[in-house]
Amino acid sequence: MGAPDKSNPFPLENYNRLCFLKNIVKNPNIHVGDYTYYDDFEDVANFEKNVKYHYDFVGDKLIIGKFCMIASDVCFIMNGANHLSNAISAYPFAIFGKDWKHAMDNRNYPMKGNTVVGNDVWIGYKATIMPEVQIGDGAIIASNATVVKDVEPYSVVGGNPAKLIRKRFSEAEITKLLQLQWWDWPIEKITENVDKLTGLKINDLL
Repeated sequence: MGAPDKSNPFPLENYNRLCFLKNIVKNPNIHVGDYTYYDDFEDVANFEKNVKYHYDFVGDKLIIGKFCMIASDVCFIMNGANHLSNAISAYPFAIFGKDWKHAMDNRNYPMKGNTVVGNDVWIGYKATIMPEVQIGDGAIIASNATVVKDVEPYSVVGGNPAKLIRKRFSEAEITKLLQLQWWDWPIEKITENVDKLTGLKINDLL
């Protein structure tokens, strides 16, 4: 039997609303790891539609790790949405040209960097991820959460703005899991250990 084919866009037979996302995205500034899936109530093409304000000229990237689970209507807000916040007005005069075209001379819109989602991250329905957020490995983002700051590995966060609900494991166990990095194992080894990966005995994997 073996593992599912990571190059198959639709790994569930006769079901096209869940995809291995790496095979679907076309934007070169979106990088997705193997086996990360996206599930959409209507059409998996909605994923890129929900990566908002992602303009080529800005140059920021959305980077998503391996074995992530992304629910329908998850929204990523990218740096193209940013306006001046350290000025009298946040209005983008310069984009309208004419006598306003020099309004941004010697100034720059805020650029907060790439948005990075770690490995084995579960992002719930209608969650929103703001620019430059870094989500650690093994984190869980609750449905409808608005994530405005970094999320530590193996943390569960929720709310608007998202706040820590709990850690999934003790700090010692999290350290072991981060050292383990099971998502980088050969797929054959992962397949041999799926029963342990769905259990709680971390030492059995060490």
